[in-house]
Amino acid sequence: MRTRPLKVALLGCGVVGTEVARIMTTHADDLAARIGAPLELAGIAVRRPGKVRDGIDPGLVTTDATALVKRGDIDVVIEVIGGIEPARTLITTAFEHGASVVSANKALLAEDGTTLYDAAGRGGRDLYFEAAVAGAIPLVRPLRESLAGDRVDRVLGIVNGTTNFILDRMDTAGSGYSEALDEATALGYAEADPTADVEGFDAAAKAAILAGIAFHTRVRLDDVHREGITEVTSADLASAKRMGCTVKLLAICERAADGRSVTARVHPAMIPLSHPLASVREAYNAVFVEAEAAGQLMFYGPGAGGAPTASAVLGDLVAVCRNRLAGATGPGESAYTRLPVSPMGDVVTRYHISLDVADKPGVLAQVATVFAEHGVSIDTVRQKGKDGEASLVVVTHRAHDAALSGTVEALRGLDTVRGVASIMRVEGE
Repeated sequence: MRTRPLKVALLGCGVVGTEVARIMTTHADDLAARIGAPLELAGIAVRRPGKVRDGIDPGLVTTDATALVKRGDIDVVIEVIGGIEPARTLITTAFEHGASVVSANKALLAEDGTTLYDAAGRGGRDLYFEAAVAGAIPLVRPLRESLAGDRVDRVLGIVNGTTNFILDRMDTAGSGYSEALDEATALGYAEADPTADVEGFDAAAKAAILAGIAFHTRVRLDDVHREGITEVTSADLASAKRMGCTVKLLAICERAADGRSVTARVHPAMIPLSHPLASVREAYNAVFVEAEAAGQLMFYGPGAGGAPTASAVLGDLVAVCRNRLAGATGPGESAYTRLPVSPMGDVVTRYHISLDVADKPGVLAQVATVFAEHGVSIDTVRQKGKDGEASLVVVTHRAHDAALSGTVEALRGLDTVRGVASIMRVEGE
């Protein structure tokens, strides 16, 4: 074993950073044996130096993150501060000064991963980011390495624990959305401002990263169609149950059938109870990868939290340090296919549409005519009337999203349709 330690700089010492530092200390001997050299935590950059951090040597703490990454003797920089800036500048500066980088920053990777890849390539250093998607679940590395010889056609999964907890409570406990969100907040699953989770931004960033890796093309956050769960109601969950389904917020990345484009989307969807994703409870994540030769692979586990995320960070740290000792680098960006990202209108799937209509003869015929005029075939219809009003639930066969959007717009123009209560896609069949 080499006796000179590999020096590690840690940017951020919140829940994840503190856990990373703790594991590096308590498992120092094991990590050294696995890497082939000891690790030395050379500095920790924070915004609030006066905060008490149990188990952290105050002598390592600094507020000058730039000076830390510019030291020149740092082998690996671990970035767990999140956000776009100053993270982007700190990471590119680290590459310029000879360090490899391990990051958990999904937002930055989804918005401007190309800049990071390019900086890593110029510096001849590693950029690893397993912790950016699905916490402790090994997912990024299998896509980048284990399936590098295969063709991935689809990635489908639950990649946000907060929304899965909320939808699970609405489904199994009969909670309303607000009640379930309050419970998620009390348990620490939801932030004080839950927007990034419940509006789908977090899942969309992860979808962009997964699509880029899976399909060897560049996919940015802006390319991902995004819908959150704030409009999901107890009535939607009840209707899903009548269909033998449940509702999940899904990230879906697909290669077109002709192989000439890809799509990436995040939205609530009904999935059959027979599908493995339907049984993913509480704040857990699960992702299906469908590959040409390997078939269906499922990855399941805790998708967030200090310890699970730190586990992914440390796994990357070991890999990067091994590369450092070997004088090699791991996989960089693979974007050779340069496939375009198709708009949401090109997506083909099934739909569940709930309408509030007048309870009188001829309404169903009018509605069916609108569907037919837009080329959307109806699979099933369920109608329930009371006191001059009725609810009409239509489940379609597979259709283009653009055709469905045109159908809904036309339905809103009918005098007999008083409102479109909900629209939800049906996936996983």
